Amino acid sequence: MGREFLERQGIEGAQRDADLLLSHALGIDRLRLLMRLEEPVEEGERDRARELLVRRGKREPVAYLTGEREFYGRGFAVGRGCLVPRPETELLVDLSRDEARRRPLERIADVGTGSGALAVTLALEVPGAVVEAVDLEEEALAFARRNAEALGASVELSLGDGLEWLEARGPFDLVVSNPPYIDPAVAAQLAPEVREWEPAAALFSPAGDRDLWVRELCARAGAGALGPGGLLLVELGYDQGAAALEAARAAGLEAHLEQDLEGLDRVLAARRA
Repeated sequence: MGREFLERQGIEGAQRDADLLLSHALGIDRLRLLMRLEEPVEEGERDRARELLVRRGKREPVAYLTGEREFYGRGFAVGRGCLVPRPETELLVDLSRDEARRRPLERIADVGTGSGALAVTLALEVPGAVVEAVDLEEEALAFARRNAEALGASVELSLGDGLEWLEARGPFDLVVSNPPYIDPAVAAQLAPEVREWEPAAALFSPAGDRDLWVRELCARAGAGALGPGGLLLVELGYDQGAAALEAARAAGLEAHLEQDLEGLDRVLAARRA
């Protein structure tokens, strides 16, 4: 019934979403849900499931409805006011771990941390590093604090302008960032789950300049936010690669692009000499 309702609302992956929401309403995992298919559902459970399905039909993201999204094998609390972590962002963690195997990383910065997915994961995956993170929105930082505490990660969190903070707090051995890079002109093309629910400041590049954040991050990295040999990793939109390389080289950084599983230029890797 849940799948059919969501299909009528035009929801892609209706069966998956219905299973996730019913599992959440019943307080069980999806495997246990399959085992309960023939068991009766209590009225309270049915009401909770119905409410979640109605909200999903209005395009509220599943992650907001369940209050959690998995990132790098861990569950992160999310909700209105913070960006939902995406699988493609896990490439930043993979590259950071590769860097940690090459040389000691004493200080790591996450600019625009949102839910804290990157900062918390790096604090757990790179033992011994001091991880600091910043966000402009207190609402997002509240989720980051909650996630750090729940997952037992030591992260220094700050409220403020990420670029100014980075300049003031450097130098770092590693700086990571998943900045807003979507052109506001294409907002109408985004799924309603993204366009109408997730924070615009975390999605859309300011003043319609898609490459602004990349240029500014590179400029500050080259000016001293990175220590000698330090590495900047920035997630990119699918067509930002050329502009990102130009920005990094203009800042005096050695740079290349890393591709995601679909072969798209996904991360700018820029190193200070």
